[in-house]
Amino acid sequence: MLSAILLSSSVKAYCDTVIAPQQLLDWKAAAAQGDAAAQNKLGLIYSMGQGVRQDYAEALSWYKLGAAQGNASAQNNIGIFYSEGLGVNQNYIEAMKWYQLAANKGDADAAVNLGIMYLEGQGVRKDYPEAMKWFKISADQGNANAQVNIGWMYHDGTGIARDYAEAMKWFLLAAAQGQEQAQFSIGDMYEKGEGVKQDFNVAMEWYKKACDKGSRAGCISLQKLKAAGYGPQPLP
Repeated sequence: MLSAILLSSSVKAYCDTVIAPQQLLDWKAAAAQGDAAAQNKLGLIYSMGQGVRQDYAEALSWYKLGAAQGNASAQNNIGIFYSEGLGVNQNYIEAMKWYQLAANKGDADAAVNLGIMYLEGQGVRKDYPEAMKWFKISADQGNANAQVNIGWMYHDGTGIARDYAEAMKWFLLAAAQGQEQAQFSIGDMYEKGEGVKQDFNVAMEWYKKACDKGSRAGCISLQKLKAAGYGPQPLP
């Protein structure tokens, strides 16, 4: 497998966000009035420690309030807490329950995560066709993590015939959204000549894109090819 299968969550959108004090106060006021979306936002903020001290217990309490009102994003985020053991004992069965609730509402992130549970056999019997079904449900909504997960399944022949052309198609869809693991995977396929003509310079272009997005593997592969003499060379 080229890389680890990706969980999907709205948490990532808050990683680099600076939360203004007044915005935080407004969300707290709305959450206290029963606004489910605001309750989910507070859960995200406390889970990331953005503008507040990181507190998984506080995050989970806000997620549960939002989830009780049917907020699918909050339900998905509770699933992540249980699948990753964030402030709670890791419990795949409990995670499955929350992912299923959210995925049934059409939440694309939850559909990715439900697919992962079937792929890895976490809290449920391993089932590759079911995993692919949920990944495709999410990918059809434009979820880049779902698209790259499908790409990896085709690349590795996981529960399906290996198909490099199909893998490349899904990697390109995800890469177009700036998904760094997809960008790295495309570079890897060009470096190895998997389903495409081997081209170290094209591989370097994709590795650079991945590196610029924060992929350590992309940076390492880029430097390796530079050291081997590929790509533009410095003037003597």
